[in-house]
Amino acid sequence: MVDITAAELRAAEKIFGDRLDLAKRYVEHLATSGTERGLIGPREIPRLWSRHVLNCAVIESEIPLGSHVADVGSGAGLPGLCLAIARPDLELTLIEPLERRVIWLQEVVDDLGLDNVTVMRSRAELAVGHVEADVVTARAVSALTNLAGLTIPLLAGKGEVIAIKGRSAGEEIEKAAKAIRKLGGVETSVLTVGDNLLEEPTTVVRIVVNKPQKKS
Repeated sequence: MVDITAAELRAAEKIFGDRLDLAKRYVEHLATSGTERGLIGPREIPRLWSRHVLNCAVIESEIPLGSHVADVGSGAGLPGLCLAIARPDLELTLIEPLERRVIWLQEVVDDLGLDNVTVMRSRAELAVGHVEADVVTARAVSALTNLAGLTIPLLAGKGEVIAIKGRSAGEEIEKAAKAIRKLGGVETSVLTVGDNLLEEPTTVVRIVVNKPQKKS
């Protein structure tokens, strides 16, 4: 079992509720097969709850009820699987190009019985037209100048991108502002999520997209 501190447990109970056991099983997958197959570094095991799972799962509070969420570059399921566990009302499409990661994600989805998740082997840009999401999430995928082009088109003109970022989020927004506007982003902001739950709250860039419809 991966150790969890009292503070982490309180946060996990608040976020996952009666699905906390599923979250614990997911963390065990990360610590065992996820590490063995190179999805998570061995040094991350003691920090799986704080730095990875809770850091990701806390953004569930920013996602509207019943949304279809596309998670770009899902990797080890961060944040996609965290959201699927915390929010059974959401429909998740995990978009991941690497086969070994896709296989692992599908194994975890099957083991946890997550019937609200579809794992899709694809590059994000090739998924456009096949996936139309209300919300697109991403973590540790790319700088915002590049990420905007990978995420916004999956919204089919309207919705939100919620990207988990670090302290340089503000600078990234400045550099990406022109690209975001061109793609239909009408409002971009930096939020901190989980101030009252996590020792280190999660920094998020939110892009609201409302692309004008072309006149026929």
